[in-house]
Amino acid sequence: MFLRVARHTNNLNKIEDFYVNILGFELLGGFEKHNNYNGIFIGKSGLDWHFEFTQSHVNANHTFDEDDITVLYPKTISDYNELIKKITHHNIAVITAVNPFWNENGTMIQDPDGYRIIISPLKAVISEIE
Repeated sequence: MFLRVARHTNNLNKIEDFYVNILGFELLGGFEKHNNYNGIFIGKSGLDWHFEFTQSHVNANHTFDEDDITVLYPKTISDYNELIKKITHHNIAVITAVNPFWNENGTMIQDPDGYRIIISPLKAVISEIE
């Protein structure tokens, strides 16, 4: 099974910059003027999933609550620390999660559309499973 997480945005350029240049994903492809939509595919090459972000003349209407999050697990503590350095360097605010687990096991930020993202060391996954 393949997975695509698709989301509409009002600023495709900011989203691309954030997910590619800050979070370290790859721009896998894109399209322009397809039924009045422009879009990009972001993920990691060779995997069975990716994000799709689209933009059109219709404004995005984002509705979500504080527990709607995307969780990213860098593979190593070194990767985690590097990503946190990038976030700090780009003056991206760290916010408090509603669920205390994430405050103890990760760092919460928001993407340019306001969606919440947790960056969590891989050790948190292992402790969840055990």
